[in-house]
Amino acid sequence: MNKISVTTAAIALLLSGCAAVGPDFKAPATDVATSASYRHAPAAGEATALSATWWTVFQDTTLDALEQQALAKNPNVEAAYQRLEEARAQLGVARSDEGLKAGVSTSAAYQRTSENTSQAIMLGRHAIKGMNYTAGASLSYEVDIWGRVRRAVESADAQALAAQDDRDGVLLMLSGQVAGTYWQLRGLDADIAVLEQALATRRESEQLIGARFDNGLSNELDLSRARVERANAESDLQDARRQRLALEHGLAVLLGASPSTPVLPVSNAALPLPPAIPVGLPASLLGQRPDLAGSVATLRALNAQVGVAQSAFYPSVSLTGNFGYASQELNELAQGGSRQFSVGPLALSLPIFDGGRNQANLDAAKARYAQAVANHEGKLLTALREVEDALSDVQQRQLQADAQAQAQTAAARAYEVAQARYDRGVSSYLDVTDAQRSHLAADRAAAQIRTQRLLAAVTLARSLGGGWSAPVPGPVAQR
Repeated sequence: MNKISVTTAAIALLLSGCAAVGPDFKAPATDVATSASYRHAPAAGEATALSATWWTVFQDTTLDALEQQALAKNPNVEAAYQRLEEARAQLGVARSDEGLKAGVSTSAAYQRTSENTSQAIMLGRHAIKGMNYTAGASLSYEVDIWGRVRRAVESADAQALAAQDDRDGVLLMLSGQVAGTYWQLRGLDADIAVLEQALATRRESEQLIGARFDNGLSNELDLSRARVERANAESDLQDARRQRLALEHGLAVLLGASPSTPVLPVSNAALPLPPAIPVGLPASLLGQRPDLAGSVATLRALNAQVGVAQSAFYPSVSLTGNFGYASQELNELAQGGSRQFSVGPLALSLPIFDGGRNQANLDAAKARYAQAVANHEGKLLTALREVEDALSDVQQRQLQADAQAQAQTAAARAYEVAQARYDRGVSSYLDVTDAQRSHLAADRAAAQIRTQRLLAAVTLARSLGGGWSAPVPGPVAQR
C-alpha cells in the first residue's frame, strides 16, 4: 500500500506541474500615459513624493487629529475592511481545492434483509440481520493536470488584491473628504470674520448717520441706506453661519460621530497658503492610485477566469481512497480482520456534448475580460484628466488670487476716499454704500479664493493617489 501511495503521489505531482490552460496575464499596453510630463505641471517638479499620511503637508495639527479619528471610526472604513476579509476568505476556499481532502466517519446501524429476495431464497429463505459498526477515513485529490484549480486560485488571489486596493481607495476618498470639509469650514470661518467686521462697521455707520439725521445734518434717505446695508450684512452673516453648521454636521458623520456633536470650533486663525504638492510623471500614476491598481487586479482575476472556463474542455482526473474498519460486534471493530480499504478509482471525466455550454462560458469569460480592459482604459483616462484638472486649477487659482489682491487693495482705498468725501460733504452717502459693498465683496472673494486654493491642493493630492503606493507582489497585507 505504501508503494501505491508513493507512486500515486508522484504521478499527481508530475501531472499538476503541467502548464495551466488559458493565457498568462499581461498588463494591457496603453499609450495614454506615455507623455513626458503633465501639461500643467510646474516647470521645476519636486523629486520627493507624498507620504501615506499626505494631509500632513498642510502642517495643521487639527487636521491631523481629524484624519486619524475618521480613519479609526468611520463606518465605511470598517465595511471596506470586512469586504477585504471576505475576499481573503474566498481565497482560502479556492486554495482548499489544491490540497488533499480527508475526512473521518463512524456509524452504527441495525439491518435486516428480506427473506424473499433471490439471494435469500438461495440461502434457504434466511434473512441476514444484526448490528454493523464502521469507522474509517476517506481521501480525495483532484489531479490539476490542466491548471483549472491553479487558475481559480490565481483569480481569487487577484480578487483579494482588488479588495485591498478598494479598501485603500476608500481610505483615500475619506481622507480627501475630511481635508476638503475641514478647509471649507476654515474658509467659512474667514468669511464669517469678514462679515462680522463689516457688520460692526455698518452698525457704527448707522449710528453715526442716525445721529446726523437727529441733528438735521443728514436726510432720511441716507439713514435708510445705512439701515439696509446693516441688515444685508446681518443676513449674509446668518447665511454663512448656516452653511458652516451644515458642513460641521457632514464632518461629524465623516468622523463617525453624531451630527449633533460639535467637532470643530470656530477659528479666527488666518488661512494658510497651500503647500506645494509633488506631481511626478503620468507613467507613474498606475502605481500611485489604488483605483487603477485595483482595476489591474480585476483584469488579472478575469484573465484567470478565462483559463478556468477553457479547462472545462479538458478531462478532469481525481483520485480517491478509503481505509477503515467494519464489524458486526463492537468489541471486534479494532481487530485486524475487520480492516477494509480501497485505493481508487482513478476517475476521469471528459465532456463530449454539452449543448454548447462550455463554449458559451468561455466566450462570456473572454467578453468580461475585454470589457474590463476597455473600462480600465477609461479609468486611466479619467485619472489623467483629474490630475490635469487639479494642476490647472492650482495654477489658475494662484493667478486669480494675485488679481483679487489688487482688487482688494483698490476697493479698500475706494471706501476710504468715499467716506472722506462724504464726511466733507463733497459726495452723497450713496457713494459710501457702493464703496462698502465693493470692499466687502473684495474681502469675501479674497477669503473664498484662498479657500479654493487649499481645496485645489487637496484635490491634486487625492487625484495623484495621496501618497498611496502599490504593494509588493505577495500575500495580501493584513489590516
